[in-house]
Amino acid sequence: MTHNHINYQARLELVQEILDERFGFAVGGSLLSVTFPVGVRSRCPFKYNNFAYRISLQPPTASDRSTNNAPPQKGTGPIPEGTKEFIMRLTNPDAEDIISLASAALRGFQPHVVPHIYGWASAKSGQGWILQEFMPGSPVDEAFKTMDHEQEKKIFAQMAELLKGLQEYTLPETITAFGGVTYDDAGQIISEAMPSVGAGPWPSFEASFIGRLEVALKKADDNPYIREWRANGLRDRLEAFVAEGVPDQFGIPSSKEDRVIVHADFTLIDYDFATISHPSFEFLRSFDGAGGQFRGWTGDEEGEKAALRNAKLHGFPSPLQETQPDGAVNWEVSKDWEDALEGAGVKRPRNIQGFEGVADVDTILRSILPWRVSNSDILRLQSEEVILQCRDENEEHLDKLLSRLGW
Repeated sequence: MTHNHINYQARLELVQEILDERFGFAVGGSLLSVTFPVGVRSRCPFKYNNFAYRISLQPPTASDRSTNNAPPQKGTGPIPEGTKEFIMRLTNPDAEDIISLASAALRGFQPHVVPHIYGWASAKSGQGWILQEFMPGSPVDEAFKTMDHEQEKKIFAQMAELLKGLQEYTLPETITAFGGVTYDDAGQIISEAMPSVGAGPWPSFEASFIGRLEVALKKADDNPYIREWRANGLRDRLEAFVAEGVPDQFGIPSSKEDRVIVHADFTLIDYDFATISHPSFEFLRSFDGAGGQFRGWTGDEEGEKAALRNAKLHGFPSPLQETQPDGAVNWEVSKDWEDALEGAGVKRPRNIQGFEGVADVDTILRSILPWRVSNSDILRLQSEEVILQCRDENEEHLDKLLSRLGW
């Protein structure tokens, strides 16, 4: 049994209780069945940040169904007549709010890509949950394995149009900051802290990075391997960079206060990392299966990843570099994705002024609290020697990047 199986029965009973008490679906018998969490691998060594249960009804709903004895919740609608399946998710705080925004932004997009929400409870009230529309599909990187080149390009074109829809949506005037969103007591959607960060909201894009950097440094203080980055005077340089260097990195872009819906994961079900941020932030967090996330300076000036980074900033070479069987970059996929973004008129690294500086700040953020030295699950799988080696590599990278930026 893994840690993802712990409390499995209790979670299952909670799902059944919510469906019974809130929606009037009978528990047991032939009406309701709840499957094992969607997407959970039985021996996955990492903790899941939420569990998605696939709910099946036999027979399907005979009429529209809403929550029992309660007024409609903001951002929700009734379960339509004829519904056979839907998804129950435990727990993510406040994801229903950002899903509501994404649904509004992509209302005219076909095919329908944002799940309808039928009910929710905030984690502030105890156990957070969302009951949402079941939407079949598969991860993009898995689907690409069975697609030919033309099919792949069509998918990229659809993804680019989705991204454009999120970028061009006019946010409600009540959303005034960068970070998370929630509903207030009057039912208006407003800015609030970013649940996945535990800080915010922030008045500017620059402030959002400063806030994230401060959170990362605080977590580094409690990490027995990082040891506050005190060795070699690195901590003093990091603190000086956060206080004085970050503003310089954000000083150029004229559009730096643009705020859009950023998915930060680009899947249908999971909006756990979605946020209100600058258009550039999407490219720092999404698109692993579409040419890769953008990274700041890595120290490798001659490698393929550095060449790809340069191509995304300044244009792809012609003729295109050949993809090697064991290479780090799929050049055809990366170029197809860039072409799709350009064709849709999407804001992307090449046409976002000052993007390179923002990416370098993000690289420092990632290096302050490296995953392989801070994630409790991966730490259990590594030897002490490997952990310390990873820590030393990150220290060296931080030292070089800070020096490159003048700190």
